[in-house]
Amino acid sequence: MCAVPGAAFETALEARLAQHRIELICLGGFMRLFTADFVQRWYGRMLNIHPSLLPSFPGLDPHGQALKAGVKISGATVHFVIPETDAGPIVMQGAVPVRDDDTAEALSQRILTVEHRIYPEALRLLASGRLSLEGDRCRVAGEADGGAPLISPLAK
Repeated sequence: MCAVPGAAFETALEARLAQHRIELICLGGFMRLFTADFVQRWYGRMLNIHPSLLPSFPGLDPHGQALKAGVKISGATVHFVIPETDAGPIVMQGAVPVRDDDTAEALSQRILTVEHRIYPEALRLLASGRLSLEGDRCRVAGEADGGAPLISPLAK
């Protein structure tokens, strides 16, 4: 967590972003909330990755939340940032099975592997111009059918 107060931090950040002509902010492990004004100025140009299949388990301790809920599938979500925490339009998700003997740490490590895979892919989609924001949803131009269903535990 950063100790600089919100307004001063955002003013300094905005100056740096402008100085370097930054067009896109990519957050990962950034444990600080931005003001609604800052987020609105960067709407459609700020991405975050969260270690759960949003909208389930937003905020802190998503792995513990998933284990407590007894879900069978968890994962990670790349989304556009809006003022509400972990609630922006979803760009991409990746899933992993949740095992009966999982700990929050073990689940976290499997999800981290998925995070490393989907974040670059989401950025490629954005850079290619294939993403569009339509209201509260993110659309992907030329999206395939989505592939096979994800089932866990695997039914035989």
